[in-house]
Amino acid sequence: MIAAALLLAASDPVAAVRITFDTHGETSVSLKGLADLSSSRPVTADDPVRIASISKLVVAIGVMRLVEQGRLDLDADVSRWLGWKLRNPAFPDKPITLRLLLSHRSSLTDRVDYVLPLDADMRAVLQDPRAWDDKHAPGSWWAYTNFNFPVVAAVMERATGERFDRLMDRLVLRPMKLDACYNWASCKPETAARAVVQYRERKPTKDDNRGAAPACPVTPAKDGSCDLAVWRPGANGAVFAPQGGLRISARGLARIGRMFLNNGTLDGTRILRARSVRALETPLWTYDGHNGDVGGDISVAVPTGGATCSYGLAVMFTATGAPGCRDDPVGDGSKRFGHSGDAYGLKSGLWIDRAAGKGVVYFATDVPDVPGKRSAYTPTEESLARPE
Repeated sequence: MIAAALLLAASDPVAAVRITFDTHGETSVSLKGLADLSSSRPVTADDPVRIASISKLVVAIGVMRLVEQGRLDLDADVSRWLGWKLRNPAFPDKPITLRLLLSHRSSLTDRVDYVLPLDADMRAVLQDPRAWDDKHAPGSWWAYTNFNFPVVAAVMERATGERFDRLMDRLVLRPMKLDACYNWASCKPETAARAVVQYRERKPTKDDNRGAAPACPVTPAKDGSCDLAVWRPGANGAVFAPQGGLRISARGLARIGRMFLNNGTLDGTRILRARSVRALETPLWTYDGHNGDVGGDISVAVPTGGATCSYGLAVMFTATGAPGCRDDPVGDGSKRFGHSGDAYGLKSGLWIDRAAGKGVVYFATDVPDVPGKRSAYTPTEESLARPE
């Protein structure tokens, strides 16, 4: 590991992968660094990585497939599927819907831990008043909240009776011919063996699989056991980490981007109806200076925060021009949609320029949290997000 690390400058990511694409396919591929420092294994465009919050966008594709089938309704009270009443105790008359959950306007918070053990009772966790914003009613305020997505996963499980990771494999990953999975349970062992290790300051933080599938593919139960037979539909939507646990390659992400550019089709296969794609590409919230928490302090001469100032159904929109926002990592003023990811030292992005008919996907590991020159994104992200 030491010898491999010496080949990298101290400020370099351990691995960086970037692919540009258009409606027809990939237009460029850039690879740099190592998937695994301990083995000096070079990173490839086909290596699976925990892609962080881009996972949310892929969940939304699965939700829209179930909406198209009549199994889910974006605007119905999700209590209908959960089998118990989900409410913010400060606003008990305000129903929570999938539209609110997917767009981070549900009034849930991350003040309680959304990474739950295998045998956790998510309903009990959500009864903790700390899980909720007691100052803003559902639908009135935007706050990025990971816990929204375990709730979405629980709704999907209850609507279908299927385990979330297998459901996403059936609805999205297999139809799109993606060698991918939420956590590792539904991936082949040889896929897990090629995992991109995540690092912070050159120390492994996630997926140090050492050439094999992990012994436990999810967060273990409270007693340390890892028996997936304890799973029950909707009891714990956090098991397969819908908020950030998708393992997918950069090449796989580019296929998702191409599906959007082709209005729901990929290589002749219809994944989503065109109207579902339009729904995903429609902002549901845009910052006006008073209607959400965009992080940091955007009122100062050199603002911090403001990376996300417009959001839809698990889709981010860039270059909004909203007050104080620094949400254009490319810096050219062109509007793009997609999602970013940030976890365990990894930064990732999927950005689509509908007007130009082009997009870019990227990830980098061991990226320091230092401010960029033109946006709230890091210099590494600004470099990787460039359109050409």
